[in-house]
Formats: sequence, structure tokens, C-alpha cells
Amino acid sequence: MKSITKLSLFLIFSLFLFSCESDPFEDQINEQQNEPENPTNPADKEFEKNFGIEVNRDFLGKIINKNKNPLSGVEIKIGDKTTQTNAEGIFIIKNATVFEEFAYIKASKIGFIKGSRSIIPTSGTNKVEIMLLEENVIQTISSGNEATISLPNNASVKLPGDYIDENKNAYTGDVQVIMHHLDPSNDNMNLQMPGMLYAADENNEEQILESYGMLAIELRGDEGQDLNLAEGTTAEITIPLASELLQSAPNSIPLWYFDETTGYWKEEGQATLQGNSYVGEVAHFSFWNCDVNFPSVNICINLVDNNGNPIANASVNLTHNNSSYPYPTSSGATDANGNVCGLIPSNETLTLEVYKYDMCITKALYIGTIGPYNSDSNETVVINTSNNPSIINQTISGTIKDCNGNLVTNGFVKLNYRNHSYYDLVNNGSYQINMLSCSVNQNFSIEGFDYTSSQITGEINYTFTPPLTSLGTLTTCNSNQEFIQYDIDSGAESFFALTDIDATFDTFNQAFNGPFIGMSACHSQNCFYLIGVLNSTQYTGTYDNYDLNTPGDTGFSFTQEWAYKVDLSSTNITFNLSKLGNVGDYIDINFSGTYNDPQGNPHTITGVIHVLRDQ
Repeated sequence: MKSITKLSLFLIFSLFLFSCESDPFEDQINEQQNEPENPTNPADKEFEKNFGIEVNRDFLGKIINKNKNPLSGVEIKIGDKTTQTNAEGIFIIKNATVFEEFAYIKASKIGFIKGSRSIIPTSGTNKVEIMLLEENVIQTISSGNEATISLPNNASVKLPGDYIDENKNAYTGDVQVIMHHLDPSNDNMNLQMPGMLYAADENNEEQILESYGMLAIELRGDEGQDLNLAEGTTAEITIPLASELLQSAPNSIPLWYFDETTGYWKEEGQATLQGNSYVGEVAHFSFWNCDVNFPSVNICINLVDNNGNPIANASVNLTHNNSSYPYPTSSGATDANGNVCGLIPSNETLTLEVYKYDMCITKALYIGTIGPYNSDSNETVVINTSNNPSIINQTISGTIKDCNGNLVTNGFVKLNYRNHSYYDLVNNGSYQINMLSCSVNQNFSIEGFDYTSSQITGEINYTFTPPLTSLGTLTTCNSNQEFIQYDIDSGAESFFALTDIDATFDTFNQAFNGPFIGMSACHSQNCFYLIGVLNSTQYTGTYDNYDLNTPGDTGFSFTQEWAYKVDLSSTNITFNLSKLGNVGDYIDINFSGTYNDPQGNPHTITGVIHVLRDQ
């Protein structure tokens, strides 16, 4: 039995962490208990011993269609729990009962073929993305007659004409044929295929697979019921090969079908190479897969920088050097603890490459070799980020509250940076995202979501303040168009204004001899006033405190009319002006630092300004 103790995302032949842009959600999600599906086949029970003990794990996932748009209302089932995706295509399931080394996530929606993903779960948040394929009817045929149905790329199925329904009763009537060909040369195949490329061979031994192509076939009756081949009959499937696969394609290859109950592939039959296609016979329908297979071991890789800090959300590629297969790369993204785990071929030396996940630089941060391994192993890889000034290790943290000021206990945040989205759960109101950024681009935005109430913060712009960017408290309240919010002494005192906020900008203010921002707001008899004197060439950026006594100085200064007044001579606060919109658009500023009150008592402050420009 294998045991993986590291936190991980699984590596299994080009499977990637989800990342797509999408719209805010509005659907409330109801989670309910369900009994887990346990296999009754003795062979399945024996194979299940590879999965380790039962554990409870958390999942955050996204379901998309073929155009990478989010799908709402998708039913998600993991172990003993189910839920549905919201309007952003996101689902959250916490404390699902899965196995220590195997979790099976199922996704279903009317009008789409059932989708799934199998992963090696972590003890943290497990992130999953699934692309569902539409139930496009390729052709409608009549039962009782042989028929060959083909796709434009010559993928096909030859049907014998005899069918049964879900209760194994003979079926007569029209048959709708739904079919999709999955090509390994297509980058989306790993999002579309079910499970992962993990299988039980004919001897019920663990294997990893290299796919030469898949064919998904589903049959529907007149009333929409699922159909299958009558017992004792077979169908002939033809799976065309991409040109780059032909040179390495063996003359005969095992056929594997995906078992929707167990969540992994099973070997059944052979296909032979005829021209540029594999042709084989199958006795039932599911996803069918032409693959070569290898004995496997588990590898866990831990990425850290030269100070021992974890490197999260980095892309790790493992190239299988001994393979003649054209796509011999396993890929995955490190989790918040810098870990990524998965299955690799045993007794093989692999090339390891580490890239920044959003590819702001194209060259690898690290290249080296690991292996060979004949048993499960852990490797720590040190990336000396200090040698690369273009890369910065960032930590972004904050708190999310609801409209009533209560901590959000069931939600998530989405951080947008360089056309890539990073998602993370909000637990007891708090979140923390670790990532690498490019030194040439320090602007990002973030949105907070309350999964229970379907309330959102809206998208707010920020600037990184490495190594730690503290965003303070954000409020998920759809009715809030603008706000000023800050916490003093880690929340001992707070200021939160939603109405009567005045914000103006002058391209040149004579009194301050430069571009000028003025802002004021009051709440519960407490008031906040801010001025900013900006750079004349580029308004946005990072500023320190404004000193009226220094000619030509730039920066921000604020005062308060309440118990925690500011001694302006003592302030040490950094202000990040990340957006300066036109009239009617937003001004976004985040700030943090220290100051003394008039009595000389020190205080800390962290705040966010997200206000509409009035003039």
C-alpha cells in the first residue's frame, strides 16, 4: 500500500491547475449529504487497497464548457457529499470523505456528457477544473440495423443494431448517437477526459497510461434513456492518430475503458493499427482509450526558495526521457505549501523544469534531473530566487466579512494577475495566497465571494507590497458600490464608510503644485480625510507620506476625527494607488503602516479605498 504524506496536487500527463476569467455568481448553493458509492466487485475492493485510509478533505473547483465559459448548476459529487456550481462555475465542498491517495470528483449537468476528475488529495484545499462536453447528437439511427457513425476526422463507431436500456431490457426504436474524439495533441484533452491517466491492468495492477487517443460514445433512446449494446454483441471503434503520434505508435495497443463507478481506467481488449487509426472491438460504451502503460510510483516534490519559504503556484514539468511518446511530460502546479505530487514511471530518470505559473518569463527558473525511483519518494528542490531579480515571492492575505460585519465562513477569493486567476478558500474569514510575480508588473485585482449568501466584494485593484501584501478587511455586499475601510491595531478599532464619500482629482492643483486627489467620508460621527499629491508623469504607483514642508514632495496624508487621531509627524504608511479612473469610475488605494496618536501611543493601520470619482 502506498502512503503520501505530503500536501500535493497530482501530476499526471499534462494536467493543469484551473485558471479562467468569469462573471460574479448569484446562485445560492445547497450542500447535502449522500451515501458514498462503494464498489462491490471483489477486484475493485482489492484494487481499492492502493488508495490508503479514508480521510476528510476540502475541495474548490471550477466547471467550464468547451469555450472555457463557466457552467452553473452542475451537480458535483465527492465521496459522501454533493453540491452545485454557482454562476461563476465554482463549487466548494468541505470535509468530503475520500481516500488518502485517491479522490474521485464527478460532475453532471443536463445537456452534457458526465465529467469527472480523479486526484491524489491534499490535506489543504484541493483545486480542480473540469471541462464538460456537450451532448451533441451526431446522428439518429434505427435499432435493428447495422450503422456506422463517423466524425469529420474519421473517428467512428460501427454499431451492430441490438441495444438494451438501463434495466437490461431489449430496446427497439430510434437511437441518438453522441460521440467525441479526444486528441492528445489538443491542450484541452486533460480538462475533458474523465478521471486521470491511472488504471488497473488485466491483472488488477496499478498502471499509468500514455494516451494515443480517446473516444467517448453515449447512446440515447426515444425518451432520453441511456442505452448500451445488447449482451453478446460488440461494436467496432476507430480512433484516428495525430500525425506526430504515428512514428511511435505500436502495431497493437491495449484498450482501456473508464469505469464511472470506481473513477479509474480498466484494461479490456486490444486495438490494432490500421493506416493512421487504431481499430478495436468493444462490448459496451463509456470513454475508450488507446494507451501504452507503465508501472508507477508516487513522487512528491517540494519547492522552496533559498530562505526555505515555499514556492506556491509554480508550474512543475517532468519530462520522461526514456519515452518515445511525443508528449512525455507530466505537469502540475505547486500548492500553498510548495508541494506537488503524482504518479510517474518507475525506474526512470526525469528532467525537472520549474516555470513561473503565468509565464511572465519564458525560460525555466530551474532545470535539473531526478530519479530513478523504484518506490514512493519525496524530493525537495531549492529555487534560488535571489539570483533572478525579475521574480518576487509574494504573500497576499486579508479578511472577508459579510454585509452584517460577520466573518465569512464559507467563501473564496479570486486574485487576477497577468491574465491568470488564482483561487483560494476563505476559512473563518481569512485567506492567504502565495505566488510569484514579475518585478515589471506589480498590479493585481482581487474579488471576495460569500458562497452561502451569494454576495461579492466586486473587483478591487491593488499593488503588491512584497514580501507581504495585507489587504485588510473586505466586505461581500452586492449593494456596496464604493467604500472606505480600514482597521487599526488588527481590528481593535475599525472605520467603514459606504455613503456620502466625496472623491475628486485635479490634474494640477495650484496649492499643492501638482496632480491632486482629495477625499472625505464620515460614518457614525467619525470622519476620514485624505489628500494625495501625485507624480506628474505616472499617477498610479507606490507613495509614502506627504510632507507639506518639503517643496515638490509627493505622497498621501490622512487625518481622522475620532478617538484614534493621527500625529502627522509620526506616520510611516505606504499607499498604493493602483487605479485612477475617469469621473464615474473607481479610484483604488490600499495602505498599511504605523503612526502615533497625539498622546504618543503607537498604532498599526491597514485599509482599502474603493470609491467612485466624483470630478
